[in-house]
Amino acid sequence: MTFASLTYLVFLALVFTLYWSIRRRELQNAFLIAAGYVFYAWWDWRFCGLLLASSLIDFALGRALGRIQSPRGRRGLLWISVAANLGLLGFFKYFNFFAVTISVFAHSMGWRLNPFTLRVLLPAGISFYTFQSLGYVIDVYRGKVRPATRLVDYLAFVSFFPQLVAGPIERAGNLLPQFERERVFSLEAATDGCRQILWGLFKKVLISDALGEVVDAAFASPRLYSGSSLAAATVCFAFQIYCDFSGYSDVAVGTAKLFGFRLTRNFAYPYFSRNPLEFWRRWHISLSTWFRDYLFIPLGGSRVGPGRLFVNVALTFLLSGLWHGANWTFIAWGLLHALAAYPFLLLRSSGSSAGSKAPVEDAKPASLAAMALTFTFVSLAWVFFRAETVSDALLIWGRMAGLVAGPLVPATLPTSFRGVALTAMIVGLVLLEWHERRREHPLTLERRPPWLRWMAYTALLWGALILGASESRPFIYFQF
Repeated sequence: MTFASLTYLVFLALVFTLYWSIRRRELQNAFLIAAGYVFYAWWDWRFCGLLLASSLIDFALGRALGRIQSPRGRRGLLWISVAANLGLLGFFKYFNFFAVTISVFAHSMGWRLNPFTLRVLLPAGISFYTFQSLGYVIDVYRGKVRPATRLVDYLAFVSFFPQLVAGPIERAGNLLPQFERERVFSLEAATDGCRQILWGLFKKVLISDALGEVVDAAFASPRLYSGSSLAAATVCFAFQIYCDFSGYSDVAVGTAKLFGFRLTRNFAYPYFSRNPLEFWRRWHISLSTWFRDYLFIPLGGSRVGPGRLFVNVALTFLLSGLWHGANWTFIAWGLLHALAAYPFLLLRSSGSSAGSKAPVEDAKPASLAAMALTFTFVSLAWVFFRAETVSDALLIWGRMAGLVAGPLVPATLPTSFRGVALTAMIVGLVLLEWHERRREHPLTLERRPPWLRWMAYTALLWGALILGASESRPFIYFQF
């Protein structure tokens, strides 16, 4: 059940109606747990037990941390949570990767070693809910949040269906208290939530899915394409992944507003960033701040010497890359961002921070040039994120730079799928987001006549419904 489907819209309407017909908070939470597990079971019911077991373990550890005062005992409980969550993640996501890597290394040393691999499915959302649950235990250990006292509240916090499969990765200090207090329906919040859902569906269905045609063709067989075609495909992927993942986050945040919840903002117009460090303060904010607070700062953060700072930055970005997938391409992608972010951390000139403020308050040539350079770097780094292998990524880079010769008769990218209209939508997306960059999302249109607003809403809704029902692709981040 994906957000861009009629099935989800029917599910959402049913859950919304029944939820607000329930008066007691405890029963509302219990109902949301049931809805969350039904939503999760739609992917694969066999992993519902894994989600429940992970939740029960961390709930029990949180309660124990609230009772035990011994530093040694508290550290032991923390490490149990770390081992349990990262153990689950490592087994399902990284076991085969490390097994093959060890085998290749042994072969290079002249040793014969047959790798033992497992044929297991990757549970949907495991990278997200394990980090959310682990973050809760760490915050309880640090004394930043009090342990949850009601199991139903905690289970609802972990299994909240709008953000269960692909985030945002919520902090207990933000979301858990919302389950512990009464909610009151707000027509204003619900209306804004519907607008944000519609904006997310527009980005996902009308832009991201259409761009996927170009991207898949080029990256599946990069040796067949010229440098200019690969450069075009790279830019297409930059917008595809942005519209796909930020579109998911918009639907998640907007859906939560319908139920009286406020989720973390996950994107803050990242392509208007003026340097790579600012980009990471605006892209997938819930993950970048998770690594910042639970890894980078405990390592010493930026309050260390240049050498140690590089180690901290490199380790944080390498693990962030590995979080995205068990492939050397993701590790290389993380390393590229580490090398780019390090100078700005070293010079303490990271620009504006992520949040509700506009990314850029001016349109001066220096700011626009910085944004263009940052977008160029980010797009080039996306090549490693999307390529099947590191060698493919290097080939694409070489072709684009003119260092590697292309085929005598290069293949052409497909253009029969609304090329001009799609280009116009991308340009319109950039211009609208730039104009509305001071807002959480641009689809408010408050200063426009009612008839124009409703015409725009209706066109976007029907476009998303028609294309989503027939052509919608799975969200990219579902594979992580």
